[in-house]
Amino acid sequence: MNTLANLPFLKMNGLGNEIIVLDLRGRSHIVTEREARAIGRFERARFEQLMVLHDPVSEGTDAFVRIYNADGSEAGACGNGTRCVAWAILRGTDRRQAVVETAAGVLACTRQDDTVFTVDMGAPRFAWEDIPLAHPVTETAALPLHREAEGLPALEKPFGVSMGNPHAIFFVSDAAAYDLTAIGPSLEHDPLFPERANISLAQVLDSGHLLLRVWERGAGETRACGSGACAAAVAAMARGLAGRRLEVQLPGGALTIEWRDDGHVLMTGPTELEWADSLPPALFQDAAA
Repeated sequence: MNTLANLPFLKMNGLGNEIIVLDLRGRSHIVTEREARAIGRFERARFEQLMVLHDPVSEGTDAFVRIYNADGSEAGACGNGTRCVAWAILRGTDRRQAVVETAAGVLACTRQDDTVFTVDMGAPRFAWEDIPLAHPVTETAALPLHREAEGLPALEKPFGVSMGNPHAIFFVSDAAAYDLTAIGPSLEHDPLFPERANISLAQVLDSGHLLLRVWERGAGETRACGSGACAAAVAAMARGLAGRRLEVQLPGGALTIEWRDDGHVLMTGPTELEWADSLPPALFQDAAA
């Protein structure tokens, strides 16, 4: 029988971003791409990001977290998922902070109340090799990308940045006007992005408010993307379009993003537990290969 069979999981969301939290601490099993896709096929475990907790690697952390997209590929960061992981680690305790490690680094998560958490997402990275891009680009704040949109202004010169995963942010006057499902896939897979990219349409409402839609690599258009909100906020701030603290409105709700003077980006938002369940053994019959 597969190691994951009958294991409990939490179905959660951060602003509607569908998250599964699976705790494998104390076990040596590493979820495969096939197994991740199999979990997502279970209706009650459908996810945009699967957050798998493993035993800590670095001293002072609560867990090492592997992050899987809906297509089974791995991601380095997921802000909404990290808040959900923090909720799971801290529930039933009096602690206010959880510290987790991902492929992108160590993240401190502070509980503000029962469901609201602030995650220190670390510092954004702007160098072409850190995003990463396929070749050197002199100005990553205006990437050499151009897409025509019938009847609408062309999408061009997006802001490139890494928040532990690659992002390209197009600033537009009306984010709702574009068909993101039509343009997202080709931009995600553009040859400029060797690891693909998260594609955002950002509309600046004023210096303290940003409207955002995100096409998430490996998952498609999402109701919320925490790292995408951080990336778009940083891009707006770097371009002088917003102050150092703003509210990012996504289809699923709002996140507060602050870019501190020390370079770190703080993301604050809610979590919600939808239900707890266990993984049926039948899910993994075709995932053993």
